Amino acid sequence: MIRARFAPSPTGYLHIGSARTFIFNWLYVRKHKGTMVLRIDDTDVDRNSEASLQSIYEGLHWLNLGWDECYRQSERLDLHRKLAFNLLERGLAYRDFKPAAADLEEKGHGDGPWLCNPEMRALSREESDRRAAGGEPFVIRFRVERDPAYEINFVDQVYGPQSKLTADIEDFALLRSNGMPTYHLASCADDIDLNITHVIRGQDHLTNTFKHILIFKATGAHVPHFAHLPLLIAPDGAKLSKRKHGPVVSVTTYRDQGFLAAAYINFLCLLGWSPKDNREQMTLYELTTAFSLEGVHRSNAVVNFSDTDPIDPKALWLNSQHLRTMPIESLAPVVAQWLKDNGLSRYGDEAFFAHVVDTIRTRYATLLDFSTKGRAYFADDFEIEPQALEKLNVPGARELLHELADRLEAQNEFTEASVEATLRKLAEEHGVKAGVLINASRAALTGQSVGPSAFAVFVCIGRERTINRLRRV
Repeated sequence: MIRARFAPSPTGYLHIGSARTFIFNWLYVRKHKGTMVLRIDDTDVDRNSEASLQSIYEGLHWLNLGWDECYRQSERLDLHRKLAFNLLERGLAYRDFKPAAADLEEKGHGDGPWLCNPEMRALSREESDRRAAGGEPFVIRFRVERDPAYEINFVDQVYGPQSKLTADIEDFALLRSNGMPTYHLASCADDIDLNITHVIRGQDHLTNTFKHILIFKATGAHVPHFAHLPLLIAPDGAKLSKRKHGPVVSVTTYRDQGFLAAAYINFLCLLGWSPKDNREQMTLYELTTAFSLEGVHRSNAVVNFSDTDPIDPKALWLNSQHLRTMPIESLAPVVAQWLKDNGLSRYGDEAFFAHVVDTIRTRYATLLDFSTKGRAYFADDFEIEPQALEKLNVPGARELLHELADRLEAQNEFTEASVEATLRKLAEEHGVKAGVLINASRAALTGQSVGPSAFAVFVCIGRERTINRLRRV
């Protein structure tokens, strides 16, 4: 069975690139009826925070995809340390008693790349044990084979054949001097223990894969299949960064702007992947059935935004399309919850509310529009736009609206057809164009000069509220 994992580090909110990685893992697993594992990589105690962890959960829960198993690396430290000392006992790793930092290999060293501490690598086991027993701090490093060196090969399911000589790989740290595992050790130990079969992650981890293959092979474990995803970049070509770009790269920014989770998932999937049939708007089911790693592009994907607008126009368009086509029985509860969260409530019973949402949704792009542009449908305190006010200020319009209210109150029927007949008859009797009454009534009922069919608006506002609003202008 296919087992894939999403392994975020709780060092900030859920990044848009991390969300896409989660989605691609989820789609691949669900398509192949496998197991989705969520693993919180929280061994970096200096950078982790509970607030960041909760933010990640918050973003994932909004996407509403779910997972089958959940683990935290900080609860699995014994497993990580056991693997490090097992490699040490077998001579596949060694103690380094000169650890200026556990990640020395990431820093510059003289004129060439840092590969190892020769003195520490050559230290006898007896001397190493003696110094460790004496309480001297040490880092455990993987002993990369150099004599003879050999080539590590694997086929990435996105980027194709990859190779690297062991002579070009440093003796990377497994265990820090404080006893905490490095990313390489913890990631591989957990992948082995959790029987992960497919590692689908960002392209920035591609070079780490050679080190990870060394660990997998040293333990005799099955080497997973690897697929690395293209990076997401800003319009200027820079890598999207939490530090540099701020809320633009946060999943919750889109949520708070009123995006549907299904539309946002659709948008993220099209950043670096395509179904190869020119489709753009796709349901979750369609995405799942169409998704393949072969469809993932090798080039980086651009997220478009500006200094004044953090929302990608393509994302906004897709959201508007999903709003228009989502089954109303699915959309109505989402709109109701959005209104509740914004201090508004639905009017009428469920069927009436669903009818209102279905009528007005074609003009909106996000859920935010329901509580702003559509406020008049859910609350009596709304502003009248200047252009709409002009329609109300037409000589005689307000008086005619008062009379229209009286006639509507006197009728038992309140449908689009009956309202239209009553309005047109009133206009004819007073020798005015029906458009004067239509435009003025729209302004009185919604505060806007444009919207759905004028007579549909009457029905959506409801009989009682319509009469009250016509009389109060």
